[in-house]
Amino acid sequence: MERSQRVLVTAGASGLGLEIARAFVRAGDAVAVCDVDEVALEAVRMRGDASHALACDVADREACTRMVAQAAHALGGLDVLVNNAGIAGPTGALEEIDANDWDRTLAVNLTGVFNVTRAAIPWFKRQSRGAIVNIGSVAGRLGFPLRAPYSASKWALVGLTKTLAVELGPWHVRVNAVLPGAVDGERVRRVIEDKAASRGVTQDDVLRDMLAGMSIKRLVPARQVAALVAFLASPESDTVSGQVISVDGDTQMMA
Repeated sequence: MERSQRVLVTAGASGLGLEIARAFVRAGDAVAVCDVDEVALEAVRMRGDASHALACDVADREACTRMVAQAAHALGGLDVLVNNAGIAGPTGALEEIDANDWDRTLAVNLTGVFNVTRAAIPWFKRQSRGAIVNIGSVAGRLGFPLRAPYSASKWALVGLTKTLAVELGPWHVRVNAVLPGAVDGERVRRVIEDKAASRGVTQDDVLRDMLAGMSIKRLVPARQVAALVAFLASPESDTVSGQVISVDGDTQMMA
């Protein structure tokens, strides 16, 4: 319990984000989370899952600037940023997708990372150290039928990660991306439900097709992703930067 890093996790009040926040807390770090879900944030406060729980929509640039400053001041600085916030976006063929749904997906999944990271960089440069871990997706290295907005946003996140690693290296700030596969939980269940409805098949059919593209045919436990994120942000990985690491059961094809 001697690490005591100061950590900010976006969308950290539930799901994978909460699992990541808890991994840092277990390691002895001080953690702030932000989220759009006020009910989930209140639950975090009640359980003590994080030192600070802040409301923020990462697509709102001014709100992000305020939130990062609030978190950094509350924590006494900032050593780690985990950009976890993201939405699944619409399911359907590209020509059928509503343009507003496309815009919203990119606004959260990509521009949201820009908004938060841009506000956090001065804190890292001030102390000449830090770690940023961007949560991407296996959809950021493979084509993902019927999920074009989501996949596009995650491919772009890989490019942003690589670029930031080069830009921030002189300040000893490391930037990596973790690409989870189908993480077991409520979010993937919603995706399965939407795809089943879009294709006119059962949810079991969708899950079977999903697992068929994996060498290890099971959904990814959130705790495994969280453990990798915590390691990449730790002093033990202080020469690891610019890396894009998959945790996806060796997914070769997405259905």
